[in-house]
Amino acid sequence: MSSEELTYRAAGVDIEEAGRALRAVTGAIQATYDERVVTGIGGFGGLFRGTFPGYEQPILVSSIDGVGTKTKVAAMVGRYEGLGHDIVNHCANDILCQGAAPLFFLDYFGTSRLRGLVLEEIVRGIAEACQALGVALIGGETAEMPGVYVDDEIDLVGTIVGVVDFEKRFPRKALPGDLIVGIASNGLHTNGFSLARRALFEVGGLSVRSEVPGLGTTIGEELLRPHRCYFRAVAPLLEDVPGIRAMAHITGGGLFDNVPRAMPANVQARIDRRAWTPQPIFQLIQQVGNVPEAEMYRAFNMGIGMVLLVEREVAPAVVQRLSEAGEAAAVIGEITHGSHDVQIV
Repeated sequence: MSSEELTYRAAGVDIEEAGRALRAVTGAIQATYDERVVTGIGGFGGLFRGTFPGYEQPILVSSIDGVGTKTKVAAMVGRYEGLGHDIVNHCANDILCQGAAPLFFLDYFGTSRLRGLVLEEIVRGIAEACQALGVALIGGETAEMPGVYVDDEIDLVGTIVGVVDFEKRFPRKALPGDLIVGIASNGLHTNGFSLARRALFEVGGLSVRSEVPGLGTTIGEELLRPHRCYFRAVAPLLEDVPGIRAMAHITGGGLFDNVPRAMPANVQARIDRRAWTPQPIFQLIQQVGNVPEAEMYRAFNMGIGMVLLVEREVAPAVVQRLSEAGEAAAVIGEITHGSHDVQIV
């Protein structure tokens, strides 16, 4: 038996460093608060005022997700600030599919050994993304667990809560003849990174410093582009453009798995792949990794970050309004009678 005193820090958990890092970003976190926040970070739970002026029958909508192994690319590049934007924007897009406006956000940061500057970068990014959306960053958890997480790796998860009026919730029933409007992504967003890393770095022998042909940017820069948030562009349409039936956020599973989540059982989505051009990073992954095209469309968003199912008559107005809001949008398919699936032709 050792006579030397054992401390938590010696066991691999540095409480002081976690506290220092959180104090460094307290100002950024508190900048996301408004009069609805009763108490924020520091307590055992965040308190948020549950009054919803303007809502007749408010329904809370919640979602939880993570950024997956995009964290490994951030570590390879040595840049983490975008991960905070990734997790907030991903979660906000998810609840947008129910028509919900975001209210507050909580994060979870896990690691084997805490590096305070990495935590600061990520939480600042979360706070910036929350402030841009008018969302309160009301709480979070920092977990340092040596022996559970792999050394020098991190995990990032977020939970969002929003609100929608019961009568204004989505999805609504899509019908044969409706059109599918696609909104462009800016790259992989937050899914498919296990396949992308395997294809680019292991099979292709490339590095994060390798240039993407024809772009003049590096693979690292392309892979770390923050997940786009569509709330500011899409939410106004839900209020004043009739004929929007449903929305689908294109994340893990791509168009094949996500579009059916917004469709009734008796219709099929037929998507024309010639209606848009995926970004060069997808082409590079497919070429150097020898990835079948069908697998590309199942693993990645392939350049479409969100789709709206809309009545045929309003599709031109929806595309125009999205373009005016700064999004690249186009009609990429239609809803037909058929099995509950997606056909990409």
